[in-house]
Amino acid sequence: MQFGIHLGPQNTSVAELRRLWSWLDAAGIDWISLWDHIYETPPADGTIEHHEAFSMLGALAADTKNARIGCLVFCSQYRNVGILTKGAVSVDHISGGRFEMGMGSGWHDQEAKAFGVHFPPIAERMRTLEHQLQVINEWRQGARVTHSGEGVELVNAAMNPGPLGKLPIWVGGTGRMKTLRMAGAYADGWNAAYVPPAEYAELNSVLDGWCEKAGRDPSEVERSINLMWALSNDDPKVVRKKMEDQWGTAAQRVIDGTLHGRPEDALEQVARFVDAGAQMLNVAIRPPWDQEILAEYVERIIPLMKSEFRD
Repeated sequence: MQFGIHLGPQNTSVAELRRLWSWLDAAGIDWISLWDHIYETPPADGTIEHHEAFSMLGALAADTKNARIGCLVFCSQYRNVGILTKGAVSVDHISGGRFEMGMGSGWHDQEAKAFGVHFPPIAERMRTLEHQLQVINEWRQGARVTHSGEGVELVNAAMNPGPLGKLPIWVGGTGRMKTLRMAGAYADGWNAAYVPPAEYAELNSVLDGWCEKAGRDPSEVERSINLMWALSNDDPKVVRKKMEDQWGTAAQRVIDGTLHGRPEDALEQVARFVDAGAQMLNVAIRPPWDQEILAEYVERIIPLMKSEFRD
């Protein structure tokens, strides 16, 4: 069982982010990832300061030495797939081969509209994502790629240099018919966000089926879960009310996928996701964060959990 931190590069300074992930890496965290947004999340019409993903990933790669690093997930609509993969390979070289490439169809239509990004209906975005996954896998094998498909036009395109590491591909999302099918066919890892343990177990089973249909052993696809971070010494009722106010109609779904309560309460909550098939659990930090609580979780609770869940 591995444990990670998924960071939103918003509502904080670059200096603070760099101090945070440098400390996390030194403290032995297994995974550090960022998200790919232009505006803040949850959406607030661009009123909160937010940094761009690739530039921050370069700093993350340079500032760390041990943790696996990645993006969960790049939006299929935001970049030409060649430019996207070239950037990922460059970050992989900066990191010494530790970078992992998360891919998804995106959801933040507010930021896409604001910046004039073509953001078609989900079915079209998913078709573009599948073409992207196909060509990224070809590049990972060292091939030149010629490909014509929705959102992807390539003519004898070389990815040179290639990645230093394997450049594992993660597919993020919970769609049973399309997302999980693509994870089973193309990905090295699958990530779901903010779902309760019972649903996560069901999704894991669906993914197993898609792996088998693609002729793959289900064990070839690593499983991870992102949970919202709400551990604190505050009254849990106050924390819940704050999340309800923040997330509105989506609040209950988010709360069901949240690590909440006191730090020592994490063990029981995480155990349910381990039983549901998670191999890595990431908590999503939206600044500002309580460094004292986070340090207790990273330095005391995670070692306890690793001991508890050791195979």
